[in-house]
Amino acid sequence: MKKETRTVVFDDELRIEAYRFEGIVQPFPNHFHEYYVIGFVEDGQRMLSCRNQEYLIKKGDTVLFNPGDNHACVQNDGSTLDYRGFNISKEVMLDLSEEVTGKRELPGFSENVIQDEEVTCYLQPLHELVMEGACEFGKEENLLLLISMLIQQYGQPFENCVPECREEIEQACTFIKQHYTEHIDLDLICRHAGLSRSTLLRAFTKDKGVTPYSYLENVRISEAKKLLEQGMAPVETALQTGFTDQSHFTNYFNRFIGLTPGIYRDIFLERPLSQNTEDQIDEN
Repeated sequence: MKKETRTVVFDDELRIEAYRFEGIVQPFPNHFHEYYVIGFVEDGQRMLSCRNQEYLIKKGDTVLFNPGDNHACVQNDGSTLDYRGFNISKEVMLDLSEEVTGKRELPGFSENVIQDEEVTCYLQPLHELVMEGACEFGKEENLLLLISMLIQQYGQPFENCVPECREEIEQACTFIKQHYTEHIDLDLICRHAGLSRSTLLRAFTKDKGVTPYSYLENVRISEAKKLLEQGMAPVETALQTGFTDQSHFTNYFNRFIGLTPGIYRDIFLERPLSQNTEDQIDEN
């Protein structure tokens, strides 16, 4: 079987995260991110579920996730996955959108899986430049052209990509975000939202695509990423984000992100480039 390799680089100039996964067999459970994801399948096949739709993604496909799009993927035919991708924060996407459209508003991708050779022509060279640590202005040029094309071909107002949520569900989400470091349970969330447990579970899952507990874990992982990016040790990060212990934290982080907390933190430590493979993991 092909050896798994996971390489991640943060580009300080573009302020985006680029990663490359090769020989991957790991499934990723249903989850969401607070940032945009633009990815490209180089080889292999996967069954992807996103926003209640099922896709067979294969070589040549580009995947587009808006912030909040719930998604999961598993192996389809026993093949391994080779995948390139970018993670782009909302703040950076606002700047890019303003640059290419003249309007400072978040775009939304109308499709989650596309096959577009023109998009690929900008995506692949950009990814290689970022992974190599190139400093030429062609890197920024490719990023602007890529975002411009995606917005032009597949863009819509970001609000149209977010399902309408009842006020009670938003209250539940706010409560979770405010108390994610604490031990909270379903009854507490229900009392705050003013819903019964069965109603909350049914309405929350329909609107958000994940259960309240999965939403809590996603919030914790998102906050943990911010602390790791600041250089905090994984053990301290686990305590600061409400996980019971470092082992529990590491398992969840690896399941959702595809890297251990220690490897992810190393990306942001001060050194020329962070390129780490899975079999070089040394948790701190």
